[in-house]
Amino acid sequence: MTGDADPGARRTVIENAHVLTCDAQWTEHARANILIENGDIVAVGPDARFEGEAPIEETIDATGLLAIPGLINAHFHSPANLMKGSLPGYPLEVFMLYEVPPLSDRPPPPELVRVRTLLGAIEMLKLGITAVQDDAFFTPYPDLPSIDALMQAYDDCGIRASAALDQPNVIEHEKYPFLYDLLPEDERRRIEAAPILPADELLALYDHLIDRWHGAAGGRLRAAVSCSAPQRVTEGYFAALSDLSRSHDLPFFIHILETKLQRVLGDQKYGKSLVQHVRDLGFLDHHVNVIHGIWIDEDDMAAIAEADAVIAHNPVCNLRLGSGVMPFRRIRDHGITVCLGTDEALADDSINLWSAVKMAGLIHNIGHVDYQAWPSAREILSCVFRGGARAMGLEQRIGCLAPGFAADIALLDLDSLAFTPLNDLERQLVYCEHGGSVRLAMVDGVVVMRDGRILSVDEAAIKSEARELMLEHEPILRQAAEHARTLEPYYRAMYLRAATSDVGMRRWMSDP
Repeated sequence: MTGDADPGARRTVIENAHVLTCDAQWTEHARANILIENGDIVAVGPDARFEGEAPIEETIDATGLLAIPGLINAHFHSPANLMKGSLPGYPLEVFMLYEVPPLSDRPPPPELVRVRTLLGAIEMLKLGITAVQDDAFFTPYPDLPSIDALMQAYDDCGIRASAALDQPNVIEHEKYPFLYDLLPEDERRRIEAAPILPADELLALYDHLIDRWHGAAGGRLRAAVSCSAPQRVTEGYFAALSDLSRSHDLPFFIHILETKLQRVLGDQKYGKSLVQHVRDLGFLDHHVNVIHGIWIDEDDMAAIAEADAVIAHNPVCNLRLGSGVMPFRRIRDHGITVCLGTDEALADDSINLWSAVKMAGLIHNIGHVDYQAWPSAREILSCVFRGGARAMGLEQRIGCLAPGFAADIALLDLDSLAFTPLNDLERQLVYCEHGGSVRLAMVDGVVVMRDGRILSVDEAAIKSEARELMLEHEPILRQAAEHARTLEPYYRAMYLRAATSDVGMRRWMSDP
């Protein structure tokens, strides 16, 4: 029971739910009520009741439904939302050549940014994903209208989102080993002529993102920072981003050692791994989300653990691009927090975090001969909820159904085939559920999806706009693909040369 409250408070009750709180004790209630006031959970339990005369805005009958915290998609790139199924299997370096061609010359129109962002948010909310970290890239660079379109889309749909500007500011061939020498001189000149925003202009865009959007929508929208990867930015810009992260207490997204080629690059360019490079620069700290972290060694893991940084694991993307299998158990044994992400719709071909959850629960079974070291279902769920909350810097606000936490909640139908019969709730969440059981999604106490229908925006209209926009932009995409095909032989040669290099570790099932 709860005491009297402000008679003007906004109150909601979820009644008779089967509840998995995901708290420190992994408390589970076969039947419980969840009391929500002004967007926060105030009580959870079989006998929880509001006292006083303040009206209850809505009572949700959750009989036969499971209440869990909303899922947290801890790593994502919204600009690829319109590109599902667009590319065949490519390694990252070739994949990015087609996705983010080094020859683009104009920022994306705001309407395109708005629609593609909404499309992804709709998919996530319908799957019970209530929070996302968007490492948003803009080809070739962002501007104020495109930033505002991104954040306004997240505002309109009602999801919780932290967004960064993933923007390299060095010439393309400086990001890779071998490429400068492999490229013909005329192609080098074309690449070097591509527009790059100087650091001061990029930082001015960050000032706008933070001043206008950080803490907007009652704190539901937040800013983050991103350098994309250490080799993709100048050291001065890297330092400025680290300062921004620390001064505003923002997550810092850094793709580090996603591929073997990046391991080779670190050895060649810096004489050390990219993790050690970031540490030696003084930029590796608890704000950092190390994205992927596949080709890391024991020294790298020790450095990440010492810094209390987080590793964002994207297992489906890692397989889609052939990047390798992350050493999950060794990372966890170092005490490093792991969160889970879908990466992007082009590298996962969906935005279904449930797929990444199941893959994380499976792929690491072939990474350790001792089956007692394989990930448990609870460990994977901990990565989703606690790991995701920690990555966002919101570990006291989301990822748990307990008093004081935001009411970010997903309700799943226990009468679905995924839970019939109900043998082990945690294992069935990881290995059986695919998102089809989700019946309701709530963010900050507001129901944004019910029975497959988005309540905050017009899904049909947005899908129609998305189809029309893709038709309009098809000539641009076709031209970009032609440029990519011209350059692909040189990128392929670079990739194969790195693939056959000895880096002292294996992350593939077999090595060349």
